[in-house]
Amino acid sequence: MTEINETNSLAGLDGFDRKILSVLAEEGRLSIADLARRIGLSKSPTQARLRRLEADGVITGYRALIDPIRLGLDHVVFVELRLSDTREAALSAFNAAVSRIGEIEEAHMIASHFDYLLKVRTRSISAYRAVLAEKISTLPHVASTSTYVAMQAVKDPGAQGWVDSA
Repeated sequence: MTEINETNSLAGLDGFDRKILSVLAEEGRLSIADLARRIGLSKSPTQARLRRLEADGVITGYRALIDPIRLGLDHVVFVELRLSDTREAALSAFNAAVSRIGEIEEAHMIASHFDYLLKVRTRSISAYRAVLAEKISTLPHVASTSTYVAMQAVKDPGAQGWVDSA
């Protein structure tokens, strides 16, 4: 098994492993034959490496990437959120509740003057206002929020670049 630790999550991965990750991050529906050709190995070792990356939890799954803008979900805000209680039970209750709100794309605990940073996606500012009032503000232990409206996505999620830069 590949050794993975907190200081270097790509420890033990060689150039072929990184090529596999880079190619699949860009194009996850490749056949083993196409993947092997793209990384410069034959099918058997490519398939063995792919299975090992999956078994080790480096590759956690495959999914379709949906363009939210084509679905009319082009309003993005970031919400700084401060909790009234940061003991473990309060954090657990907040984490469980926030995971049930579909409009929240991302939620990160932050070491800062606030406790969480949320990325929220809706159809409009009025839709966001309703999500803030009816869902986010009613989450357990929420003391205050600050909203920042995104004007443009300059760099959006995707794995491009992180494999080669590690």
